Amino acid sequence: DNMQATNFVFLELLLVFSSEGAFYGYYLAHCQFNSPGSSDVVFVEQLYFNKILLGQYNSTLGKVVAFTKKAEEFADILNKLPRFLTHEMRRTNHCKISAQLANEKLLTAVEPYVWLRSVKAEYSQHQQMLVCSAYDFYPKKIRVTWLKDGKNITSGVTSTDELPNGHWLYQIHSYLEFTPKPGEKIACMVEHTSLKEPQLYDWAGLLLGLLFSVTGFLFFKKKSIGETVVQSNRNTIKTIEIFYSNL
Repeated sequence: DNMQATNFVFLELLLVFSSEGAFYGYYLAHCQFNSPGSSDVVFVEQLYFNKILLGQYNSTLGKVVAFTKKAEEFADILNKLPRFLTHEMRRTNHCKISAQLANEKLLTAVEPYVWLRSVKAEYSQHQQMLVCSAYDFYPKKIRVTWLKDGKNITSGVTSTDELPNGHWLYQIHSYLEFTPKPGEKIACMVEHTSLKEPQLYDWAGLLLGLLFSVTGFLFFKKKSIGETVVQSNRNTIKTIEIFYSNL
């Protein structure tokens, strides 16, 4: 059949070159594409001996091209073999179908899950460290920044690279060391292709969000940063005030 004819010619080529003292050979087939589903999908087959490329089939050219003098006669045989050329056309179509599946399954943007939290700042002159982590996003490129009162800040900021999270997904972590000041607002901003617009994660808002379900009067004190929150609520929240004790 088609596959047997193709394999026979490649096997014959391998045997000829092995008689010349070759010790290592391999066959490689791969599918190349930039934008799946379009005409730029290319199917390529290559034959190597001792790390030297002997010949290559390229679906764009529709034929085998030899890269050494001895491989030219075998390239000529393959290019005149109708079964081989038909088989290569079928494999090229399969390549295009696979590229389309890759576009649907692998290249679909996945929105990150973001977790903003406070951790103990070890060996630091600052009193607090915030960590903004983004998990399970795709594609890899993402931007995580910090805002203080709506303005971008870089001092005291360190970040990891995008790290593989398994299943083609990624994670990243950004750290902010700072000393809290009365009235300031800290936020983490995440920008990713899966998001229609940059998403802001307000640290103060995150703390206060824990209080929204409580009715009546609630007094809350966060000892680690000397922060006191007073909330007055009568069915709906009337006032929320944040007081900072002397640091």
